[in-house]
Amino acid sequence: MSRPAPVPRFSPLLAVLICSTVISAAPLCAEEATELQQIDVAGAAVDQAVNGYVAQGSQSGTKTAAPLTKTAQAISVVPARQIADQGATSVAQALRYTPGIFTEYRGSSNLHDETFVRGFYYVPRFLDGLAFGTNSFGQIDPALLERIELVKGPSSVLYGQANPGGLIAMTTKKADGAHHGEMVASFGSGDRAGLSVDIGDRLSDTLSWRLAGTGWRVDTQENGLEQERYSFAPSLTWAPTDDTRLTVLALVQNEPKAGFRNFREAAGSLTPTATGALVPWDFLVSDPAWDRSTRNTKALGVEFEHDLSASTTLRARARLSQIDSDYRTLTWGALAADGVTISRTASGGTDDLRQGLLDLSLEHRFRTGAVEHTLLAGIDHQDSHRDYHWGYDFSTAAIDWTHPVYGRDDFVLNDRVSDTDTDARQTGLYLQDQATVGNWTLSAGLRFDDFKSEIKDNQTGTRSVFDDTATTGRIAALYSFANGIAPYISYATSFEPVTQSSGTATPFDPTEAEQLEIGAKWASADGRLFAQAAVYDLRQTGVLVYNNTLSVYEQIGRIDSRGLELEGRAELGQGWSVIASAGWIDAEVKETTNAAELGKTPSRVPDVTASIWGKYTAGAGYDVALGLRHIGTSQGNGTNTFEVPSVTLVDLALGYDLGRLTPAAEGVRAQLNVQNLADKQYVASCASAYACFVGSERTVTVSVSTKF
Repeated sequence: MSRPAPVPRFSPLLAVLICSTVISAAPLCAEEATELQQIDVAGAAVDQAVNGYVAQGSQSGTKTAAPLTKTAQAISVVPARQIADQGATSVAQALRYTPGIFTEYRGSSNLHDETFVRGFYYVPRFLDGLAFGTNSFGQIDPALLERIELVKGPSSVLYGQANPGGLIAMTTKKADGAHHGEMVASFGSGDRAGLSVDIGDRLSDTLSWRLAGTGWRVDTQENGLEQERYSFAPSLTWAPTDDTRLTVLALVQNEPKAGFRNFREAAGSLTPTATGALVPWDFLVSDPAWDRSTRNTKALGVEFEHDLSASTTLRARARLSQIDSDYRTLTWGALAADGVTISRTASGGTDDLRQGLLDLSLEHRFRTGAVEHTLLAGIDHQDSHRDYHWGYDFSTAAIDWTHPVYGRDDFVLNDRVSDTDTDARQTGLYLQDQATVGNWTLSAGLRFDDFKSEIKDNQTGTRSVFDDTATTGRIAALYSFANGIAPYISYATSFEPVTQSSGTATPFDPTEAEQLEIGAKWASADGRLFAQAAVYDLRQTGVLVYNNTLSVYEQIGRIDSRGLELEGRAELGQGWSVIASAGWIDAEVKETTNAAELGKTPSRVPDVTASIWGKYTAGAGYDVALGLRHIGTSQGNGTNTFEVPSVTLVDLALGYDLGRLTPAAEGVRAQLNVQNLADKQYVASCASAYACFVGSERTVTVSVSTKF
């Protein structure tokens, strides 16, 4: 297959941008600096509620209040209204209609929010500006969230170690001085039953409170297993003056039955078995008597903001959190020649994580001549301790998928036991300047990180220490035309520590990435329409590759990902709201010792994703919404010897204001959500012929909400 010529790296252009910025500002800096007052961004508090589907600003891309049309980076915002309308029950589901992301690549395997962004997996999540969990470990119920943002591309300059594809920024519902009163009861397929609340108000002129909570249970797609969750997020905000704001917030999430995380092989999923049939989508390879999945999440945080002057703002965020999980299951091995017998392996253990996080920043707004500056300087720090214990039983009995027999819970996990304690810390210093001169918005950022990980193997008594530093940066230019169109260009870098032992006295260097992004944004003057487009060239280097000949890891891998993303959001009036998106990815392994994978596309990366969601609200009290989601063809393994076919799914939502029937039901609304309306059976992705993930079946949910 022929590939397009590589997009140039534009190093000379970047040099010109840097030099021209410095040269043009030099005479201005000699002039007396003038302090600027804080300017409100359209859309009020950019990290809080959005009225409808169209957000005006974001704090995630710059850590300052900035309009999306002034931010030279692709950022997609999913508001709470969209989450509710689409009936999303996970953060991954809430991002289904967002370009550049492949959500739920593990299909119905729902224990974590695991996603691919711009061709890279294990995208980190940040909760209220601070890291949450590690990789995909940990999960937050979307009922607790005010908005979810996808920040695309390398973002280490503000967040430290991060996936090159981007990050997911989640904002919880917090006390904001407004009245909140809503209760939602739901039930549906899989014997789903749930209840959610969002209540809050003022206690005084300076003190307000809020509580968001949810509890629900549902049968999983796999026969015999369940999910059960109880989540609460209380918060208290004290605002003694217009210049000072302090919020204390907590999170308690108890999951006695957290979910299922497993896989299948291609035979029986993509292609029929020797019997001529596919393995049923609801078949459980594990055993209900053995399977266990519990998870408990607790967090206590504080957010503080104080205007030291009209032009200077101090911000601080801190959080202590813990995530404790206990999981055991039986995993799929391989189908025997008879096409019905499946080998299995019992595995399980505990995985406990403690995190302490702090982000302290100072924002100063000033003018030098004709240039208006927003200067941000900050330091962030995170400490974590992970206690991991895992084991296997390789003598597990096989199972016949045509006549499964369950009831065993006597497996002994004494094979290949892992027992490790990992202590990790990261301290970062960052500096960013956003300069506006005329119609130009120029931004540049630089960050230095010092990080260390120490892994103790409790089985052998040995310790491995990884200690390194990294410097990352970003530079961007955006021009705002009078008609609202704002083209931009940006260059950014990122890093991720490598904790795999090199087998020598010299540890591996961090994996690094760089990206060139060119795009354009547009928003209507009334804030009801927003559109953005971005093309990017993303390169990750220092990827570990296992050398089968020498039986060692080598840090010589390189993956390139190029793509195009389009997004549009509109509140069209007369009851119409629309969200549309599309993304194209061309990913390729450029350097590796595995000749069979050289020049190939990494597995689990669809070439195309596209979606459209339209909602019509009628004056008669009802509303109807229809969505289409397309997942393109992806490669099933690293050598590209088989493909996972594309699929198009349909979602439906119907709502009705019951207050139209009787005044006694004023404020009561009923809603029906159907996901995968046609109940298509499909494979979401495959990592290899022995690791495929079947998609989610049709789900039907009815909810009744009341506002008070």
